[in-house]
Amino acid sequence: MKTVVTTLNAKYIHTCLALRCLKAYAEPEFPIEMVEYTIKDPTMNIVSDLYKRKPDVIGFSCYIWNIEETIKVINLLKKVLPDTKIIVGGPEVSYDVTDWLKTLTNVDFIVVGEGEETFKQLLEEINTTQKYHMVFGLAYRKDEEIIVTAPRPKLKLDEVPTPYRFTEDLDGLSKRVTYFETSRGCPYSCQFCLSSIEVGVRYVDIERVKADLLFLIESGAKLIKFVDRTFNIKRDYALEIFRFLIENHQDCVFQFEITADIMRPEVLTYLNEHAPPGVFRFEIGVQSTNDTTNELVMRRQNFEKLKRTVTMVKEGGKIDQHLDLIAGLPEEDYQSFRKTFNDVFEMRPEELQLGFLKMLRGTGLRIRAEQHDYVYMDHSPYEILQNNVLSFDEIIRMKRVEDVLEKYWNDHRMDRTIEFLVKNEFASAFDFFQEFGDYWDEQGWSRIGHQLEDLFSRLNQFLQQRGTKNVDVIRGFMMIDFFENHKHKPRKTWWDFSLSKQEQAKFLTLLADHPSVMSENFASLALTEKELHKHTMIEMLPFHILDEKIKQTPSLMVAYFNPKTNEAKVFTAPLEKMKLTVS
Repeated sequence: MKTVVTTLNAKYIHTCLALRCLKAYAEPEFPIEMVEYTIKDPTMNIVSDLYKRKPDVIGFSCYIWNIEETIKVINLLKKVLPDTKIIVGGPEVSYDVTDWLKTLTNVDFIVVGEGEETFKQLLEEINTTQKYHMVFGLAYRKDEEIIVTAPRPKLKLDEVPTPYRFTEDLDGLSKRVTYFETSRGCPYSCQFCLSSIEVGVRYVDIERVKADLLFLIESGAKLIKFVDRTFNIKRDYALEIFRFLIENHQDCVFQFEITADIMRPEVLTYLNEHAPPGVFRFEIGVQSTNDTTNELVMRRQNFEKLKRTVTMVKEGGKIDQHLDLIAGLPEEDYQSFRKTFNDVFEMRPEELQLGFLKMLRGTGLRIRAEQHDYVYMDHSPYEILQNNVLSFDEIIRMKRVEDVLEKYWNDHRMDRTIEFLVKNEFASAFDFFQEFGDYWDEQGWSRIGHQLEDLFSRLNQFLQQRGTKNVDVIRGFMMIDFFENHKHKPRKTWWDFSLSKQEQAKFLTLLADHPSVMSENFASLALTEKELHKHTMIEMLPFHILDEKIKQTPSLMVAYFNPKTNEAKVFTAPLEKMKLTVS
């Protein structure tokens, strides 16, 4: 019996841990062939590839991001392989299974919940007696009747074979994301999250975890994402893993989902002192800072302690932080979410993800949707359209905030500029992103592509149209940000230079003869006049920055593009200093 397990990942670099868990548990009794596609692959290409493998059984791992495309594949596949048994499993089909079996007429079985043991036992029954009622955690049809068997007891994770050591995965370790679990379950009961349904947390033996991690690291893994819902809930366990990775990382990067308000200061101090820069990343779900909203979704959160953690990590400068928000939670209206956004942006996370509530099958919030007049998409991703305190108009506007937030903050194209704008020109960070997002949409820019220069010119256009104060100063910050976003000397800029070529040449001669007039750091580069012409660009600024304070005096800006390191460094010095040197 030939068995294939497959899924459609969101991107090629992603991998599916579920397939590897199924394969590890079913073998050697049932050899399993794994194959992965993406949601961007043409349906016919996927079907053709699966068809040529001539499987007797195909299992699909289903999630909200791939279910619609997976259904298309299944329906075509059943036409050309009518005798092949098709099994689906995963979080998207583990709830409302009766409805799914009524809808997915080409699916033979649904594996409900945790799949390893159920999948293996199902393969045994397909291959022998077909007594499917003996398989716990299964849904199927029999003579037009839908049968759902009793739930299966949870596995002891130490009894599940390791899914991290397949030979066919080794070549891709350096090119793709490796997903890793040390536990299953979550201690919290957040009503918008599927993890709240499973009671309790089960752990993998820590020595086995270390052995698997070391194998992956030494085999060339470059990015390992821990899928544990709350990695740091068991403090000593988490700290031991942190220590182990610090000692053995070999420049591999590790990403964790943590609950920030339970992180102890001594753990943070340890990480700040010992973690190598850039090796750890933290993903922190804030979701809302509205206490009433958090109570309604049964979410316990101490925002002051969360803020303490995020601040300590940021001050340590070792770990990037990705903070998540969810718009559309119960009783969080537009103004309340504006406050939530500003509360979190105030901490200046490296990345701020603005997501919109998804009414996932099986969650308490979906079950009680009528209590808050939720209207949401019928199909995945089940995103909300409105509720009793948030209109569709407001959600559309917040989508515009999300769009420009991604482009202008999360991609870090102009940190200095955004910092100046939200502190000096707009009522709050949210108001900047909202006003700019509205303007962006009015101009039709969301429907066309953009280069780096476009992002700067469009912000400049918005600020001019708005009549923003200090436009010259803002443009100066934008020029600095623009240069620092380039590895090499740019061929064009988004503004016309204020200095003629003759004036630029005079300044470059001056800097070659008197480099310390710019700064001692600039002088230490020891650049010749020829190198200055080749690797620098200069421009006038209407201000000078001294000790992080803006002095309203003209200055010269020099951007040096280091050909050896492919990095840009910007220097400024007061113009008056130049004149004194010349005289």
